Amino acid sequence: MRLHEFKLIRPLTTRQRPCPRRRITFQRRHASSKTGPKSADDPEFVSIVDGPVRLISTKKKDTKLGIMLLSIIPLTAFALGSWQVQRLDWKTRLIAKFEDRLVRDPLPLPPRIDPDVVSEFDYRRVYATGKFLHDKEMLIGPRTQDGQDGFLVITPLEREGMSTILVNRGWITKDKQYQQDRDPSALPRGEVTVSGLLREPWKKNLFTPDNKPAVGKFFFPDVHQMAEITGAEPVWIEETMQPSLLVSYDREAKGIPIGRPAEVNLRNNHVQYIFTWYSLSAATALMMWMVLRRKPSDVTRRVRETSKW
Repeated sequence: MRLHEFKLIRPLTTRQRPCPRRRITFQRRHASSKTGPKSADDPEFVSIVDGPVRLISTKKKDTKLGIMLLSIIPLTAFALGSWQVQRLDWKTRLIAKFEDRLVRDPLPLPPRIDPDVVSEFDYRRVYATGKFLHDKEMLIGPRTQDGQDGFLVITPLEREGMSTILVNRGWITKDKQYQQDRDPSALPRGEVTVSGLLREPWKKNLFTPDNKPAVGKFFFPDVHQMAEITGAEPVWIEETMQPSLLVSYDREAKGIPIGRPAEVNLRNNHVQYIFTWYSLSAATALMMWMVLRRKPSDVTRRVRETSKW
């Protein structure tokens, strides 16, 4: 064999060596082509370096379920805020109606009262004359006033020739819960006249335990239950008094129940609720808009080849 029949083949340097990854990719993409891969001399040849690229984000896209769940929060908060607007209108009208009843002259309590119509006279000023049945007294509590524990004193008022009613005489301290510890003036004898408000007692909530009349423990005013125990009608009168600090101190020391002032004590916090719910709705709506409009950052982007390659 002659020496001139051989060609000297130099080993390719690192720069001249074809990239295995690029060659494999090129062959795979043109394997199914009928005409085969185009050479670099072909005018239609497009280099992989010259090919257009598109920017994509590597972050996980928000699913439709996530967006739906996120949109529930501002919608629900807006609906609750609108509901509180209606509640505010209802509570304002109710307080105005009760305050109108307070400015009217007190009425004598009728001999017989239909319990079903008491709601139509709620907060109406009335007065009644009779005798207190102190032996049937009931205490509702514990009730806190000015940071002190105590009880509400409920005493039946027997009206001669008429029905017996229940009177909420007011609040006493815990150390005056027993009648022997009170001043004799705290237990008036004979005929008395009680001035107060005809009321519908409040209802118990989920955290209030049930009354235990068998052991003399009452945690909320169950008018029908108390009326059945004392033989009275289910009619509730709250005795009122002019607010006076000196008089209250004197009554507290003697164990005389401190009556409530003649005023409407309904809570009206709906303005705060409206502001809270609408603010939450606006804040969560802004957060959702920022999430939907947020663009991928440069760090989380990467370059991919065009689909033609």
